[in-house]
Amino acid sequence: MAVLRTLAEDPGRWRYGYDLCAELGIQAGSMYPILMRLADRGLLETSWEAEPALGKPPRHLYRLTGDGRAYAASAADTAATAAATAVPASAAPPAPGVPPVRAAARPRPRLEGA
Repeated sequence: MAVLRTLAEDPGRWRYGYDLCAELGIQAGSMYPILMRLADRGLLETSWEAEPALGKPPRHLYRLTGDGRAYAASAADTAATAAATAVPASAAPPAPGVPPVRAAARPRPRLEGA
């Protein structure tokens, strides 16, 4: 979802996978399979760099398709709705007559020779 959110910030802009890795702190071994799956599902458009830097191979570029934009917007709306309606367990009062839940004390390890 972080990849989709980042691409949705400027959906018409072509992005390099390496730049997305650096921006999101995701390793290339995780990022590129994510990008490939999104492209396979029709959410990303891919292209090769038209004019690579002198002495460097062309790089892949990625941007959201129309379906990708719609999916990212829908996912963002769903996440916002879930966050707005979520009530932390600590905020909800216990039901009448039910004592609050407390963490059980863990037994201390027994030391040999003590």
